Amino acid sequence: MTDKPMTAAEIIRLNKEYTLFSWSTQAAVDPIPAVRSEGVYFWDANGKRYLDFSSQLVNVNIGHQNPKVVKAIQDQAAKMCFIQPALATEPRGVLGQMLAERTPGNLKKTFFCLGGAEANENAIKIARWFTKRHKILARYKSYHGATHGAVALTGDYRRWAVEPTMPGVVHVFDPYCYRCTFGWTPDICHRECVTHIEEVIRAEGPDTIAAIFLEGITGTNGILIPPDDYWPRIRQMCDKYGILLVDDEVMSGFGRTGKWFAVDHWGVAPDIMTMAKGLTSGYAPLAAVVVSEPIASFFEDRFLAGGLTYGSHPLGCAAGVATVQVYQEEGLVDNSACLGLYLGERLEELKVRHPSVGDVRYIGLFSAIELVKDRATKEPLPSAPLNRFLREQGLFTFLPTNLIFVTPPLCINQAQLDEGLALIDRALEIADQSYTGK
Repeated sequence: MTDKPMTAAEIIRLNKEYTLFSWSTQAAVDPIPAVRSEGVYFWDANGKRYLDFSSQLVNVNIGHQNPKVVKAIQDQAAKMCFIQPALATEPRGVLGQMLAERTPGNLKKTFFCLGGAEANENAIKIARWFTKRHKILARYKSYHGATHGAVALTGDYRRWAVEPTMPGVVHVFDPYCYRCTFGWTPDICHRECVTHIEEVIRAEGPDTIAAIFLEGITGTNGILIPPDDYWPRIRQMCDKYGILLVDDEVMSGFGRTGKWFAVDHWGVAPDIMTMAKGLTSGYAPLAAVVVSEPIASFFEDRFLAGGLTYGSHPLGCAAGVATVQVYQEEGLVDNSACLGLYLGERLEELKVRHPSVGDVRYIGLFSAIELVKDRATKEPLPSAPLNRFLREQGLFTFLPTNLIFVTPPLCINQAQLDEGLALIDRALEIADQSYTGK
């Protein structure tokens, strides 16, 4: 490193020559050389500004470079950058109390780790220890992480390349109302997305199933918002068979949906909740597994056979404390709920205007546009070709498969939201040219 800033070309060359990029064919990678960020924007090494419409990987919930969190990290670094997790620290205890106060039901004690995959790995172990059962149910359209156990939970294509994975995971179908696996439409839905799970439980043997892992709201697989009775009925089913309900709020938590956590929309209390991303808004690596009081009590006189060198990291916990305070002090959860209503109206307008838009899904500032070649057949229309246009126009967002994510930082205002939606409106004109339906 030198005092002279690197050029964009130098940054890209070093990154491509000496580092590996995730989920990519390396020769095809075309990264933006990011050098600075603030609020809802970031800049590349050429000085070009991008409106961040995906909160990076849907984790920078409070926006970039919030000075309160930056200062909290700086203050903690000046006092103590690291101490091993067998020691107690102030930020660890304070953040644990904050989470207990904000999570639903009797969720009480937290095990801190570094990322969402680690959180789900430890939730698997805790569920198996507590129940003395080994099978786990998870959904097909799900992503729970890329480590050995978490990727086994993951139902989508990212699991295939690393199989065989951890044994004992059974996948079930999803509440994907636009593309119902069971052939229904919302007006005549029979809720097979719920009842078939009970059939799977009976077929697998209820006494063998430790837990059901569900994302609060399915994230990267399309922001699939379940019917209002879905979560309550799954909770009742778990109670019926003595199965733990594990709520993965890694992406849907911390105000993203207009509530602190997605399950808060349906008044459901899980037995275990995992979280990461919005916990520190990406300012420092941190994740958490929050367990109910009965599970916490289980380990009072039993050995907790798990640990990580960087568990409960002081810098991460300090960032978490400050981030939770920012949500509260700056009203970001309320802003997500309020602007989410406006965003929903705008997305519905785009759906009316553009035939290539098959469906729009939204809750808070967690939304996606699904593209189709034909509304009648619902044949997917790949969204990737729109990426270059949007980047050229200064809009950065996530475009998996046939989706356009609209998931900006929760500090965004209406004018900035309109700025991004106007660019998406133009991009959809390009998508409409590939529409083949009537």
